[in-house]
Amino acid sequence: MTLIANALLTLVAALHLYFLVLEMFLWTKPLGLKTFRLTPEFAQASKALAANQGLYNGFLAAGLLWGLSQGAAGHAVQLFFLGCVVVAGLFGAATVSRKIAFIQALPAALGMVAVLLSA
Repeated sequence: MTLIANALLTLVAALHLYFLVLEMFLWTKPLGLKTFRLTPEFAQASKALAANQGLYNGFLAAGLLWGLSQGAAGHAVQLFFLGCVVVAGLFGAATVSRKIAFIQALPAALGMVAVLLSA
C-alpha cells in the first residue's frame, strides 16, 4: 500500500506543478487560453490573479513532496496537504467546474485513503 500511496502523492504533486506552470507562465498563451477557455483580453486582465493562484498550487506541490520525502514519518504532513487539495478541489468544483472534483479532489482523496491504509 505504501507504493500506491507514494504514487498517488507523486501524481497529485505533479498535477499541482502542472497547474503552477499553466497559471503562472501559460495563462495568456494558447495552451492556457484553451485549457481555461479564456479570451485573450480576460487572460491579460486576470494574469496577476492567475499567477497568485499558481503560486499556491506550487506550495501544495512542495508540501506534498516534503511529506513524501519524510517517508512514514511524513504521514501527518502528507495527510494535511492532501486534505488541503481535497478542500480546494471541492471548492473549485462548486464554484468553477465539476470536472475539478475529478481532476483535483478525487486523486487527493484516494491518496489520503492510501496513506491511511499504509500507516
